[in-house]
Amino acid sequence: MTDDPFDDPFMAHRGLLFTVAYEMLGSAADADDVVQETWLRWAEADRAAVRDPRAYLVRIVTRQALNRLRALARRREDYVGEWLPEPLLTSPDVADDVELAESVSIAMLTVLETLGPTERAVLVLHEVFDVPYDEIAEAVGKSSAAVRQIAHRAREHVAARRPRTAVSRAEQQRVVDRFLAAVTAGDVQGLMDVLAPDVIVVADSGGLAPAALRPVTGQLRVARALARFADLAPGVGITTPLVNGTVAARIDAGGEFDTAITFAVEDGRITRMYAMRNPHKLGRLDEVADLRR
Repeated sequence: MTDDPFDDPFMAHRGLLFTVAYEMLGSAADADDVVQETWLRWAEADRAAVRDPRAYLVRIVTRQALNRLRALARRREDYVGEWLPEPLLTSPDVADDVELAESVSIAMLTVLETLGPTERAVLVLHEVFDVPYDEIAEAVGKSSAAVRQIAHRAREHVAARRPRTAVSRAEQQRVVDRFLAAVTAGDVQGLMDVLAPDVIVVADSGGLAPAALRPVTGQLRVARALARFADLAPGVGITTPLVNGTVAARIDAGGEFDTAITFAVEDGRITRMYAMRNPHKLGRLDEVADLRR
């Protein structure tokens, strides 16, 4: 007998279970609750009757996440301003896993928010975690044929909305560095050069910090707004950690962490910016999240 906690299938797959729940919910706090609920059910299970612990645990966490997702719908309807997924600090390993990095990016999680709960579960489980259709069918309470149709519709929906080009981490870093240099210098032309013509900025404050309540669109409008940053927050500390598998900007104003910005980059320009200003959603950016497939 060994005392190694990873001999327990739940502990061995805990990172995977959290990642499944997080991709379905877009909230680390809710994902933690779902993983805890999954542990309680695992603790009560007849282990001898479980042929495939990983599949069993994924099935439980999916059902719990679906229940939680449906319960959260009203809360998000009443949210002040734009709602964005909770950002997570991630390791270089996540960024190097291109498929995982794309699936947990704020850009992709925002697209997943436009899917219904079952569509989201099916897409995440099959496309990201390679769960067979028959196992997904058992988890979501549908037939395998129905799950295949749901997956097809969800793929088409996401394909029409996802960022069109995957770029390397080095390219992300170059673009973000150019952007930050222009922002801190108040350089409108420099910002125009690094922003796509149809750039969109979405901010989430939950009504708890100053932020636009609606997306800000257009190269010139965004550039002019951001060029005022240097005057509004002189000498601010900015670093570029990996957040949700991509290069991001962490802004510490007056020595206090108050904003995280993630970016979608295509053809050397920023097409989307997601600014998190809700203090309740910034706590996970001080500890690297355990994300696994």
